Amino acid sequence: MSLPSTIIKLALGLLWCIIHVVISLFSLCSHLMFNLECYLISSGLLRKYRNLQLSRIKYLAIVVDSREAKNTVKINQLLCWLKTLGMKYVCLYDIDGVLKKLFEPSMNGSRDDNPGDYLDVSANIKALDCCHRGMTLECISGSDGKEGIAKAANLLCSTYLNGDRSAHENVKSESVFTETDMASALKSVGCGGPEPDLLLVYGPARCHLGFPAWRLRYTEIMHMGPLKSMKYGAIVKALYNFSKKHQNYGK
Repeated sequence: MSLPSTIIKLALGLLWCIIHVVISLFSLCSHLMFNLECYLISSGLLRKYRNLQLSRIKYLAIVVDSREAKNTVKINQLLCWLKTLGMKYVCLYDIDGVLKKLFEPSMNGSRDDNPGDYLDVSANIKALDCCHRGMTLECISGSDGKEGIAKAANLLCSTYLNGDRSAHENVKSESVFTETDMASALKSVGCGGPEPDLLLVYGPARCHLGFPAWRLRYTEIMHMGPLKSMKYGAIVKALYNFSKKHQNYGK
């Protein structure tokens, strides 16, 4: 190997090491700054985070990776923090239904002045009669996603073929199902529900992890990192950032 090619190889290797060190230091500094900011927020030292304007967040959804959803201590701590912040209506989701099984024994009929009527929700919503008293909680899973849309489609087809076909006898064109029809069918099969104003995702992937897509048309999605490293200050910051956003809703 010639001397010039050796020098070029060493220079490229040195450049790669320098870039790697710079990126690692930047990542470390960002992590430390984030932790410091979360600590200051939790301590109440940052004035702008003291009085949150949460009037825009009528319905909050939390998506948790199913492997982390088994951590009951973290889940209960998260719900207690949300209750402290004033959240009244919360939806919990994991694709395997771990959270459904976790909260099913402690969920009784709704006791919050018919929150289902206010939010137009499905039968999955119940009021917790435990340490989260006063918080209305909905637990859904992957079965409310793909299986839900399949059940709704079957209901629409069977309704058209068996009951409403006579209304279309004089119509030569194919029947058209509207968004309203689908929403009504989803509600009938127990897979309807309100659209969350804000969706907080706890997990390794930056996606909604299978949360029913028809309920996310205008939802703001924020990735919060793994559940095991969740911080009270990070939740407060997410709620504050959402309160400052302006949404046009396509207008």
